[in-house]
Amino acid sequence: MTSIGTHNLARLADDAFERHGDRQDALLFEGRWYSSGELYDRMTRVAAGLSSLGVEAGDRVVVFMANAPEVGVVYQAIWRAGAVATPTIFLLPPPELRHVLEDSAAVVAVTTPEFLPAVLAAADGVDTLRHVVCLDLDDPSSVQSSVEVLRMADLEASEPAPIVPRADDDLAGLLYTGGTTGRSKGVMQSHAAFWHMAKAAGDHTRVDGITRSLTPLPLSHAYGLGVSIAAGHEPEALTSVLMRWFEPARSLALIAEHRIERAYMVPSMIQLLLTQDLDAHDLGALRYIASGAAPLSPEVINAIEERLPGLQILEGYGLTESATFVSSNQYGNRRVGTVGLPFPGVEVMTVDDDGQPADPGELLVSSPGVMQGYWNDGEATSAALTDDGWLRTGDIATIDDDGFLSIIDRKKDVIIRGGFNVYPRDVEDALMEHPAVAMAGVVGQPDPDKGEEVVAFVRPAPGVDVDPDDLVAWAKGRLGGYRYPRIVHVVDALPLTPVMKLDRKALRARL
Repeated sequence: MTSIGTHNLARLADDAFERHGDRQDALLFEGRWYSSGELYDRMTRVAAGLSSLGVEAGDRVVVFMANAPEVGVVYQAIWRAGAVATPTIFLLPPPELRHVLEDSAAVVAVTTPEFLPAVLAAADGVDTLRHVVCLDLDDPSSVQSSVEVLRMADLEASEPAPIVPRADDDLAGLLYTGGTTGRSKGVMQSHAAFWHMAKAAGDHTRVDGITRSLTPLPLSHAYGLGVSIAAGHEPEALTSVLMRWFEPARSLALIAEHRIERAYMVPSMIQLLLTQDLDAHDLGALRYIASGAAPLSPEVINAIEERLPGLQILEGYGLTESATFVSSNQYGNRRVGTVGLPFPGVEVMTVDDDGQPADPGELLVSSPGVMQGYWNDGEATSAALTDDGWLRTGDIATIDDDGFLSIIDRKKDVIIRGGFNVYPRDVEDALMEHPAVAMAGVVGQPDPDKGEEVVAFVRPAPGVDVDPDDLVAWAKGRLGGYRYPRIVHVVDALPLTPVMKLDRKALRARL
């Protein structure tokens, strides 16, 4: 009999169900509780249904859904069927979704009625795609499409399926990068990569007694996916509250009502919490917020912790290409302004353009989570991985004497003004120190004399007026000579990517 595989991700659901049994309070979503037994049973049946559609080991299945309990069910079903989960942000326009379907040679796409038109538009003419599975679809026969459309309920009618064996280094996920600088690339991650890094992250950040978590992160993004996989390693039975998407007022209400002890967020979410009346909610159970996916200003950390004594913001760092996780601060062992210590099994170093040690320098990562490469793109893979397997992250970083890692900026975002490097994050942090500034974004604008000029876009705090000239003077006083912005635009909102990171490409388009 062929072995299931020591680190087959499908085992996580089986192991967790064996440890904790059928719990009625496993997952809360939009007012309804889902038991672990219900979710487990649906997963085994959907896996069998996928196999009945002809999905085989190694086939790619695209998931195009907003957050819902069925997202986790589908991921686990894909792995149980031996296939490769291909999560896709539901805000992608049809041309970019079509690129993912074609590039991955997907055989099945899974979606919901609200996104079905976009999926069918993208799927038209994609030769490999045989089926689109839609949750809560009333009448598939009424849908006009070149590909067969099925209801997920039809898949769930199948008898439960066993796990299809897969080797540790077989592909488990094909995760497409955001594509903000061009066509998105598929990051190849194995079962073992996800397994090892999710366990390392859990071991590194675990706090005894925490069993209630809030997740507003999109499960289609590497951060949200990594958190969900890490939950499968938890020794204690967890209660998870899942949001379809982030709403600051609703998230605070959920934290208070369900005595949430831990929340996973990105910096823009934490910044939006500061726009709310925090005193209107009993948030005393909340011990920490894990922040990742983008840099978080120390000013924001200090502001929210002053308003919520006892809360700790724990900033971490990772990439899709590192199976989500690289480093994190720990509860009771953190340094504000850093992204913490590397997880167990992770090595880091910083180098210059010639590959020689430098501080600051480009961050290189070696770990069990480093990707196998980019799908069908040997040139991009060679550019991202060194000959001995280190990942070139593209981030400029420093490492202090105690091993704490600090991310300065993206290498491609560095502004070169008059021959000097200006790191946008330094400028943004200085602007964020101003009491009238709620959010800031900085980019370089071509300049005939200096090469590039530093330009800032600023969103004021609610109900506050701010003078751009005052902000220029403020930044000059903190940054000096060449680094401060000569131009400041005051705007109502800053553009964010689908995963709520600052979208510098969109900012540059405003210049």
